[in-house]
Amino acid sequence: MVKKSTTDKTSTKTSRFHPPVVVVLGHVDHGKTTLLDAIRKTNIADRESGGITQKIGASTIDFLSDGKQKRITFIDTPGHEAFIKMRSRGAQAGDLALLVVSSVDGVMPQTKESIELLKTAQTPFICVLTKSDLPDKNPKRVKQQLVKEGVMLEEFAGDVPVIEVSAKTNTNIKELLDLILLVFELKADELNVSEEGEFKAIVIESRLDPKAGPKATIVVKNGSVSQGEEIIADGEKAKIRSMVNDRNERCNKATIGDAVEILGFEKVPQVGSVVKKKTLKDFFLQPQPKGNLNPKTLNDMLSDQGDKKSMLSLVLCADALGSLEAIINSLPQDVNIVLQKTGEITPSDILFAKSVGAIAIGYNIKVRDEISRLAATEKVLFKNYNLIYELLDEIKNVIKGKKLKVEEEIFGKAQVLASFPFEKTKVLGIRVLEGRVAKGDRVRLLRGDVVLGESTISSLRSGKEVVSKIEKGKEAGIILAPFLDFAIGDVLIFMPQVSP
Repeated sequence: MVKKSTTDKTSTKTSRFHPPVVVVLGHVDHGKTTLLDAIRKTNIADRESGGITQKIGASTIDFLSDGKQKRITFIDTPGHEAFIKMRSRGAQAGDLALLVVSSVDGVMPQTKESIELLKTAQTPFICVLTKSDLPDKNPKRVKQQLVKEGVMLEEFAGDVPVIEVSAKTNTNIKELLDLILLVFELKADELNVSEEGEFKAIVIESRLDPKAGPKATIVVKNGSVSQGEEIIADGEKAKIRSMVNDRNERCNKATIGDAVEILGFEKVPQVGSVVKKKTLKDFFLQPQPKGNLNPKTLNDMLSDQGDKKSMLSLVLCADALGSLEAIINSLPQDVNIVLQKTGEITPSDILFAKSVGAIAIGYNIKVRDEISRLAATEKVLFKNYNLIYELLDEIKNVIKGKKLKVEEEIFGKAQVLASFPFEKTKVLGIRVLEGRVAKGDRVRLLRGDVVLGESTISSLRSGKEVVSKIEKGKEAGIILAPFLDFAIGDVLIFMPQVSP
């Protein structure tokens, strides 16, 4: 009798299958999105700018395994290095992970980074070698690289499975799904999760919808939640008005392994926030400050702008909170963000940027024509980006240019009035317009706004007299070494020599 009861309990436990949540990590362009595309039978890869994933998303797939319907939820984490924090949180949200590595390119910087994240989070993972259909693949070399990075593959007496796949030919895609279930089943008993247990979920994406309000995508880790219930995510409260899955279908209930978008938050919760059901004491809790991503008052922003000696001030608007955080953490320290928000840029944002002398930056947002016209009218520099590479590179170039302008000491300025032949070179007849000019000065030759080159004053004469310095308003003749191909009307800028 006792034996029969034990068997019944075991049977009940093993028959209740909770979908695994799988996080996908790896280097950019190694085929993460294309792999998920093959799994989901969609065309997401074709819609992505520059071939990289722009923000964390989640999708659930159903398939037959051993004659039974099974489900897996995938979290697709971005591959760009700027999204390290998002990838780290993605690893924490997953039950297991896929480490995607190209069979052609092998281990790259973000592959190493992903390995460290998985080790830190102690997340079990599978190595997936993509692009196995290409003739220049070299899986043996890639496996050796992985072992060198401390990944103990099964075929080298370790515990990390490895599988070669091709999203293009669908090679081993079904086998990969079965392998995911196998690895998850070995861990399932340790999870101690139940639909009847205390509700817990993780925010993997959040944004401010200009029409609907704050939205957040959550992955349920334990228990369940239903429409109409009240939840809280690290202080941010919500009464669930609706839940939508990855197929844009409304759901009345979400349980373990489900990924749904929640509508009903009072404010946008942070990516990585732990979600639970609201208790009585939560009604009396106020949201705590969350550092750099908290909204600021106008006085706070003006105070920051006045106190911080930054090279560049930004009004930054992004499509989602995860993107916003990633950009902020990647910007140079010289940047002062006077306003940060999710959602589209508004006329008040442009006018505020003008009032504090900031430039306005959008990332992956829709820009109305009237906003562009307002920015042009108010002479506010505004640009919207679809690729984080371009945004960061251009901001860094602006900072570099401003630093050079600030750090560069200018002694004087002159204009070329005449040209005289002298031995094997030419003498520039100049008039000093500003400051002074001296022998040994570094010279920058300008024609309009174009820099034609730099040289050094090797000889300076006033009339026939050799001199060491000429002041503003005087005329002189100079010889440059090396010679620069100047013309009448060109401008000369005089600066100190660069230290070696």
